[in-house]
Amino acid sequence: MYVTAVVLLIVLAVVALLTFRGARQTAEAQEKADQLIASLEDAGARTPSQEAIVSVLGTDGGAVCANPNDALSRSVLLAQLSNGAAGPGIRPVIVEQRLFQGQRLIMEVYCPQYLEEFQQFVDDLKLTETGA
Repeated sequence: MYVTAVVLLIVLAVVALLTFRGARQTAEAQEKADQLIASLEDAGARTPSQEAIVSVLGTDGGAVCANPNDALSRSVLLAQLSNGAAGPGIRPVIVEQRLFQGQRLIMEVYCPQYLEEFQQFVDDLKLTETGA
């Protein structure tokens, strides 16, 4: 009987610990999402719902903060800055500075340790002020 009680107590303690950790991460994700929403609104951008941001970015910034200054991540980003053609017709284009604004805001909230190096990379690109 004592063994059963101890085993049951250990199982309940593990469940309580996991539940507490999950609730803490959810609260942290919601807090970061609110901070990002405020930053996006200050920048004049349309904002997704808090739930959408939490599900995509979580507490760590998701794919945006997964090695943003890695060579592969940069090459994927540069490949997306093209004229949309395929094969030999693909050409790089000059894009607006505001194209990177959302990614910078996400990085400010979720992974500020990568922001300075990413900003240097963006500063080296040929960008335009407006879509003219």
